[in-house]
Amino acid sequence: MPMKQLLECKHPMVWIEFEKGLIDEEELARNFFIDGRDFDLEGLKECMRSGYSYLDGMQELLQTLAADDFEIHAFTNYPIWYNIIEDKLKLSAYLSWTFCSCIAGKRKPDPEFYLEVVGHLGVEPCDCIFIDDRPTNVKCAIEIGMGGLCFENADSLAKDLSDLGINVSVPKL
Repeated sequence: MPMKQLLECKHPMVWIEFEKGLIDEEELARNFFIDGRDFDLEGLKECMRSGYSYLDGMQELLQTLAADDFEIHAFTNYPIWYNIIEDKLKLSAYLSWTFCSCIAGKRKPDPEFYLEVVGHLGVEPCDCIFIDDRPTNVKCAIEIGMGGLCFENADSLAKDLSDLGINVSVPKL
């Protein structure tokens, strides 16, 4: 099914509710389509599993930041399926899955979610650098006082971090 058609047929709130942990995957499957048609839950999970991989240079950048003792947390709009990503990529070697929407019950770019993050960490917003691939999420971080970087790839992120005084280099493969 083409994406445009899928978006027209799916329930407008069910995925958001799933990301926020308000419903479980059985309810997601039951209510995914507005008209109640069958939904291949396992197929979607397999698409998610196969669709995730490290961007070129990103694993090395994470290794470098972790080796330099930077505290790194996931701050993500993922349902409980973040475990699928963890099982495949082993991101917990570099970061903590601390701030997942399915646990917090909030999603980016809700400012309250960002404020909960700094409250949990016990720091001021200006002591955090928020990195995301979506400009709207970065904008919200900046609005509450965090540093914010919108990234496209590991090289540009390393440069942006360097501009902030965090000197890292991505090894060339």
